[in-house]
Amino acid sequence: MKPVALFASLTLAVIALAGFAIAAAYGSADASRAVWTSAAVAFGVQLMAFAIIKLSAKTNVMAGWGIGAILRFVVLGVYALVIVKALGLPSGAALLSLVAFFFLSTLLEPLLLKS
Repeated sequence: MKPVALFASLTLAVIALAGFAIAAAYGSADASRAVWTSAAVAFGVQLMAFAIIKLSAKTNVMAGWGIGAILRFVVLGVYALVIVKALGLPSGAALLSLVAFFFLSTLLEPLLLKS
């Protein structure tokens, strides 16, 4: 599964660069912890979503993308309503960074789908 490994490394690089930028913009230690927690969550979810899309690409790529989108929305909701509160993270930094990571790494998917 070479495309999944390539997607994982590119996603890690994009999330790391965006994470440093967002953490620097917030500047506080609590916000930085929230950003890097969101980065870890986004990385795992994006790998699962891409694997689903890649597995469904030969039969119905749109169904795979739909499942990936639903997965992201469910994770965002659970993260916002449960995890952020349970970990005591600043909600603004945590949610903004998670959405930014999802958005930026989702842009990579079409580039690697045909490989």
